Amino acid sequence: MFTLTCESTADIPISHLAKRQICVLPYTYCLDDVEYVDDMGEYNGRTNFYKLLKQGKRPTTSQINAERYKNFFRQQLYQGDLMHVAFDSGLSNSVYNAFYAAEELKKEFPDRRIVVIDSTCGCLGYGILVDMLADMRDNGATFDEMYDWARDNKTKIHHQFFSTTLTYYRRSGRVSGPAATLGNILHLCPILRLNREGKIIAYAKTMGTTKAIAKTLEEIAAHVQDGADYNGRMWIAHSDCPDTASKVLEQLKTIYAKADVRLFEIGPVIGSHCGAGTVAVYFMGDERIE
Repeated sequence: MFTLTCESTADIPISHLAKRQICVLPYTYCLDDVEYVDDMGEYNGRTNFYKLLKQGKRPTTSQINAERYKNFFRQQLYQGDLMHVAFDSGLSNSVYNAFYAAEELKKEFPDRRIVVIDSTCGCLGYGILVDMLADMRDNGATFDEMYDWARDNKTKIHHQFFSTTLTYYRRSGRVSGPAATLGNILHLCPILRLNREGKIIAYAKTMGTTKAIAKTLEEIAAHVQDGADYNGRMWIAHSDCPDTASKVLEQLKTIYAKADVRLFEIGPVIGSHCGAGTVAVYFMGDERIE
């Protein structure tokens, strides 16, 4: 017997993960010196979170420390072996605390097996990886089969996204003040993706949302598994821009009629870094580029 676990940055509703018997370790974030638990939308309203961002509030996030990992892992190890899928090392160093905690607990639980997988995925890409592993578990796959599949396929989960505003990229230091101001005047939308290491790469820009959607659809078509016959998960996440995300949703449903196309919200931890106005599409495809 083994337990499958992840962290709240998978951004799937907690009710879905509970139904799938996936235990979650939450991140925290701070606003106005008040710490909040990322409960994946169950109690803390995400609408209010993005409202505060628009008012100029600057949330902060922090890594999950080794002690929190140890306490969380220990609870699972009392029941059996543990497979923990961790948040992307390209976006956070928390995974290294998870590795350390796992090694320490191997001394305390010498008869238990514990592995930590660096997902190299974020938000719903991370969620897709965990959800697919749950499928394998439920279909009778062994611990080793799941571990090997995750190792071989995690970098085939694509993260294709764009932002409708450069304001928050200015605050985070990704673009300069003058560039952000000019970009917003011209309605420039940066086009981004995750590379094989799980790091964000901004590689193009368009003028206006319509062209950003078109570029996103073009990139998906270039990389998606099985082309228009793709029948896997194609999940969409947005940060407080439901109308734009809905336009992407309808086009994807038309193009990929066999796919499992769903719409979700980006949670406060990821949202603390991308701000409002981001739309992302996650799907299985070819190997991500370097």
